[in-house]
Amino acid sequence: MTPFPKHWNLFSAAMLLVGAAWIAVSARLPGAGAARLPAPQVGFPAPDFELGTPGGEPIALSDLRGKAVLVNLWASWCGPCRAEMPAIQRVYEEYASRGFVVLAVNATNQDSVTAAVDFAQALGLTFPILLDLDGAVSRQYGLRALPTSFFIRPDGVIEEVVIGGPMAEALLRTRVERLLEGMP
Repeated sequence: MTPFPKHWNLFSAAMLLVGAAWIAVSARLPGAGAARLPAPQVGFPAPDFELGTPGGEPIALSDLRGKAVLVNLWASWCGPCRAEMPAIQRVYEEYASRGFVVLAVNATNQDSVTAAVDFAQALGLTFPILLDLDGAVSRQYGLRALPTSFFIRPDGVIEEVVIGGPMAEALLRTRVERLLEGMP
């Protein structure tokens, strides 16, 4: 009989132990669990968050239950963000009285508070500007591109996700009217 089967068994057992050790160690590495958290998706509840305005007022998404909400993630240096904001402002002005809310979440970890405030003032934005100082909401919402918009129904469920931009005003109106259907 040859010694090969004995060595093969030892080698196989060693490889199994190394593999098990690698699985145990990699499961504990920082960020390993983040890959298991899916980005918010159409048909599922929008993850709640609370952020502050430049003036320090906290606003939580969950406080807006019963309203149609557009969560728009943006930065002042983003050309498509700058291009779509006037249309978002016009649509907001038109539908705010019917329960439409815009939460403009500035990716402040990629921008600055001063630039965000200057941007909002220059464009005359009247909806809440929220500051994502540490990028937590950007990560929570799986931000891959700026701008990214989440259209959220009054029941808190995501109706549509738009990655990139700029969004045309006509499409914005259509999306907002769909969110508002059935609201008093």
